[in-house]
Amino acid sequence: MPSSEFLAYVPIFSELPDSTIDKIEKIGTRKIFKKNDVILMEDEVGTALFVIVTGKVKVARSSTDGREVILTILSDSDFFGEMAILDGQTRSATVMAIEDTELFLIQRNEFIDLLKTYPEVAISLLQELTKRLRAADSKIKALSLKDAEGKVATVILQLADDVGKIKQGKVEIDKLPLQQDLANMAGTSRETISRTLHSFAKKGMVELDGNKLRIMDYEKFKELFS
Repeated sequence: MPSSEFLAYVPIFSELPDSTIDKIEKIGTRKIFKKNDVILMEDEVGTALFVIVTGKVKVARSSTDGREVILTILSDSDFFGEMAILDGQTRSATVMAIEDTELFLIQRNEFIDLLKTYPEVAISLLQELTKRLRAADSKIKALSLKDAEGKVATVILQLADDVGKIKQGKVEIDKLPLQQDLANMAGTSRETISRTLHSFAKKGMVELDGNKLRIMDYEKFKELFS
C-alpha cells in the first residue's frame, strides 16, 4: 500500500487530517514478517507500537500447563503492543504471524509524543481499549458458561466481527484459522471444533468452502449464540 494511505484506516488515526497522517508515516518504519515468524514474545520489554499494513497475526498466551491460548486474531489496520508502551511493563502476550505480514512500527518515545501532541489520538486509543475490554469480558463470560457448541459459536462470531465481510446478511470469514488454532481460541479440542463446524453446516447455519466459512444468516446466528 503506497505512502501513508493505510494509516487512515487505523482506528486511532482515522480522525486525523492527511497532513498529520503523513507526519506519522515519516516517524515509523516498516518490517516484513513471514508466516509463523514470532513478532514479539510474552514477558519481553515493549519498545514499539505495531500497526498491521497487510496480513494476519495471532495474539496468544501460555496457560499454566503450557498450552497455547489464543486471545484474538488481528488483520489489516489493527494495532497491537500498546499496553507495554503505555505502562512500561513487559509484553502481556506473544504475537505470531499466521500469514506473510507487513507491519508499521512506531517507537515508544515517538508514540508517547503523539499522544501529547494530538489529544484526539489519546481519546481514540481509550475508546479502542474500552472496546477491546468489553469484547474480552463478553468472551470470558461466554467461554465460561456455554457448552462446547456455544464456545465454538462464540469464536466464530468473534472472527466474523474482527475479519469477516458481510454481504446480503451473510458473513464470510476468509482464510479460517487452523482447527487447532480455533480450539485454542475456544478452550476446547480440535476434534470438537471439527464436529461442531460440520454440525453447524449440516443444520444450514454455516457453509464450509475450503478454508472459508460463511455464516448464512449472521443476525440469526448471533441471536442464537450471543
